[in-house]
Amino acid sequence: MASLFTGRLLLADRDRAELDTERELSSALDNKVLLLYFGSGQCPRCQSFSLLLRDFFLRLTDEFYVERASQLGLVYISRDESQEQQRQFLRRMPRRWLALPTGDSFSRELELRFSVRSVPAVVVLKPSGEVLVRDAVAEIERLGPAAFRGWQEAAELLDRSFSLAQDWERSSARSLTDPLRRLRYKLPRDRRRQPRGEEGDEEEEEEA
Repeated sequence: MASLFTGRLLLADRDRAELDTERELSSALDNKVLLLYFGSGQCPRCQSFSLLLRDFFLRLTDEFYVERASQLGLVYISRDESQEQQRQFLRRMPRRWLALPTGDSFSRELELRFSVRSVPAVVVLKPSGEVLVRDAVAEIERLGPAAFRGWQEAAELLDRSFSLAQDWERSSARSLTDPLRRLRYKLPRDRRRQPRGEEGDEEEEEEA
């Protein structure tokens, strides 16, 4: 699946890092069900759906919900008007999300290739690059994380029993202030456990 983005630059870790080598792209995308999320931080419909998609993604990949991360990747294909708008959007999303930089002409190529006419839209791809679901927005809204089970079977993924949820090459070591930052980024409480979300991105504001 990394072949789709060969020769392209992808942003990682909420716009703090870049993936551009074959090895980096392969590590991030290969042997995974890949979601191409076409959206915009300024679109009201996208704003609502993005929160749902964030919850969907975290419940399948975050260590506070699952012992082992699902083999799921996501690349955000932005219609944001500027890099700053994209950055502001990504800082509220999971760190594992990747993004094509705003303004990259490849965004339009992908829209044409997958017949994306409006946003939000989520194209689900097998590791081979074959389209699994043309637009999964309604399915995600209706089924939530359960939708992934059907995709996983259809994609015939190789099992990665060693791929634990907390394994993420770009995650930095947690500091003593990590619990405080996590309070600013968590999902609704589960009756049986109190989940903690991904690290927030507003540490500087709290320390100011």
